[in-house]
Amino acid sequence: MNREQFDSEVLAGHYSSPVRMERAKGYELGEHSHEFDALALILEGSITLTVAGEEHSYCAGEVFRLPAGTVHLERAGEQGVSYLSARREVAARPTHSLADKL
Repeated sequence: MNREQFDSEVLAGHYSSPVRMERAKGYELGEHSHEFDALALILEGSITLTVAGEEHSYCAGEVFRLPAGTVHLERAGEQGVSYLSARREVAARPTHSLADKL
């Protein structure tokens, strides 16, 4: 995904303005969750997220999405990681009514 596509998803999904995050090689964060939905675009390096015992690594150009309350672990790759992170408060999630489907 490129930056323009990411920005479009941020806007359409009612996320906050993205913030650049940097994590050095060796960064690890134990099991935790967030009270918000997270959307992130990897700019450089890589990050591995572990959810329900399954690891998935994301590298430059890839996006990860974590719904609020998802328990996970984080670990930066060998070169560390740089990414854009946007948040969406649960109350700000778009809702769809029956009228939207008609």
